[in-house]
Amino acid sequence: MAPTHAVVLGGGLAGVLAASVLVRHVDEVTVVERDKLPEGPAPRSGVPQARHAHLLMSGGARAIESLLPGTLDALFAAGAHRIGVPNDLVSLSAQGWVPRFPEMQFIVTCSRSLLDWVVRSQALRDNKISVLTGTEPVSLLGSADAVTGVLVEDRISREQVSLEADLVVDATGRGSRLPAWLAGFGLPEVESESVDSGLAYATRIFQAPPTAASGFPLVNVQANPRDPFPGCTATLLPIEDGKWLVTLSGTRGGEPSTDESEFVSFARSVRNPVVGELIESAEPLSPVYGSHSTANRRMYFERLKSWPSGLLALGDSVATYNPVYGHGMSIAAQSAQVLDSGLADGRSAQQIQRGIGKVVDGAWAMATNQDILYPGAVGKPLPLAGRVLQRYVDRLVRTATTEPPVTRAFLEAFTLSAPMANLLSPRMVWATLRGPRSASPEPTLTADERERVTSAE
Repeated sequence: MAPTHAVVLGGGLAGVLAASVLVRHVDEVTVVERDKLPEGPAPRSGVPQARHAHLLMSGGARAIESLLPGTLDALFAAGAHRIGVPNDLVSLSAQGWVPRFPEMQFIVTCSRSLLDWVVRSQALRDNKISVLTGTEPVSLLGSADAVTGVLVEDRISREQVSLEADLVVDATGRGSRLPAWLAGFGLPEVESESVDSGLAYATRIFQAPPTAASGFPLVNVQANPRDPFPGCTATLLPIEDGKWLVTLSGTRGGEPSTDESEFVSFARSVRNPVVGELIESAEPLSPVYGSHSTANRRMYFERLKSWPSGLLALGDSVATYNPVYGHGMSIAAQSAQVLDSGLADGRSAQQIQRGIGKVVDGAWAMATNQDILYPGAVGKPLPLAGRVLQRYVDRLVRTATTEPPVTRAFLEAFTLSAPMANLLSPRMVWATLRGPRSASPEPTLTADERERVTSAE
């Protein structure tokens, strides 16, 4: 029997996780990556958002651990932080301060570069995976019925090579050319959707005070999309090497500047000034990096009536989300789990692609139903049912600021640890309709945590 071969297009997080799955089912995996991959944790051009805040939700972290056992320990050993949620979280949601109840879920925080490097290192220990760097895909081989490989090109020499494959997985991200390739096979145009709040990012790295370099909470001030003015946020993430990564954001008309002299003042100007106060005397370690690549975009590959065998797509090739929600990496990991179970069960490529679409649904609804509410947002307005559901979610989040059972259910859904549908169970609906008690009007930062910052000034 001839050896089986799979090709993964894209060597980012989604591609590497896909490769780690495929080695369980084929004899050889080739990852095609347009960049030269760094030997350590460093930004690269193929991940333009890498300098900004990234969150690995507990649902995604468990998915990665199931695919690559030992990865979480490797991340923590390299300096990543495990943030208990909500006990290690100081967060002003759209509906009020999240109470710091005992841990219900967790979030992993570190630089995106560190996370990519650790996951890649874990995956590439398998010698069945090879990587072609400095190489990009040109076109798919095969037909509308079956993909049989991919034509790739060296970015320097322009030499082209045909890679035959039993399965091709597109994980090339936001710039995926898969819709055009499918059209080239004569397939119908892929249905797509976009919701753009006009969000812009500005990020800067700070040295945390020595007394706050470890065991410090994640601090987050969110916007309220129902306010009649641009939504502005400020987030402080503890990351590796005793640093704080601080990301500011603002929707259309309220975008943060990349001028270094305006960074702290913007952080103080959002709904609560706590992040600005914490970084006011902290030492900056980087310039201010900006980004406008924040639109939610989805390709509904699963809706095509005909789908070629030997082809799949996952990660940002399928859907991108407003990064403020922190769901992209976790959805990529859970999509890789769907790939694994689908191949193990002998499902067709079309069936697996539909399974990946179901993974995307919850996070997509959470992001777009919020973002379309911002002034100046561009996208299809919510239908009546969607508006009613969003009002319910608003009340549920407000109830979660005081009622532990509702807090737990909401955090399980938000961290992608349980289906969003759980928020519509009779028990949750009844608790939400009863509503909240009076929530804290002030940041839930403790006196000790504030002292750990101010004592270093």
